[in-house]
Amino acid sequence: MNILFPPKRIVSLVPSQTELLHYLGLEEEVIGITKFCIHPDSWFRHKTRIGGTKQLHVDKIKALQPDLIIANKEENEQSQVEALMQHFPVWTSDIHTLEEACMMIEQVGAITGRTAAAWQLSHTIQALFAALPRKMQPVDTAYFIWRDPWMVAGGDTFIHHMLERCGFRNVFAQQPRYPSIELDTITQAKLVLLSSEPYPFKAQHVAEIKAKAPDAQVKLVDGEMFSWYGSRLLQAPDYFTQLLSSL
Repeated sequence: MNILFPPKRIVSLVPSQTELLHYLGLEEEVIGITKFCIHPDSWFRHKTRIGGTKQLHVDKIKALQPDLIIANKEENEQSQVEALMQHFPVWTSDIHTLEEACMMIEQVGAITGRTAAAWQLSHTIQALFAALPRKMQPVDTAYFIWRDPWMVAGGDTFIHHMLERCGFRNVFAQQPRYPSIELDTITQAKLVLLSSEPYPFKAQHVAEIKAKAPDAQVKLVDGEMFSWYGSRLLQAPDYFTQLLSSL
């Protein structure tokens, strides 16, 4: 992959990596983002939107003539990414752990000409997580991402790794990625977390969970803190600390 250095026309296909590009100061260079790239708000309102993460408008991307496209293995469809690779340089991340997220931050900094800023961000995030308190006794936890069908975060996910960092034991750790489940299977969970994204769980859904797991503590949580692996990680340790103190 031959990338113009530094790139002058960047299209980001991943919300958390879009926010990272903003943090690194690439205001002029980023010319296209997805409709789910809501941070920062000024970019969401003014940058060209090129569809959703899994339903890209390939023709619109081609019209932008990017010299770099930033994608992610999980969030984007392989066929669409491969189609774009026939025309433009595409850099794709694959992230399951905090360490991989920090490596991605540094790599994005390197390919965009923001090496020093990215290195500083990565090491600040690592220091903040090193100081994060943990539950001394692991808490059996289920983390929901969707309803109808009910779906949870399985073991091979970044969310799973964030749960472990907090001292939560994912009761669906042996399940692949994001399995659909029956609510009857959550009876072993002592803590149930309902994410704000991709499904926007609300207070009324807490009662549905409590009906199946009356002994579990059920909480609504900010999904961005558990699943966004760019500069949003600066805020996650403080959020997790507050969450842990509320249990």
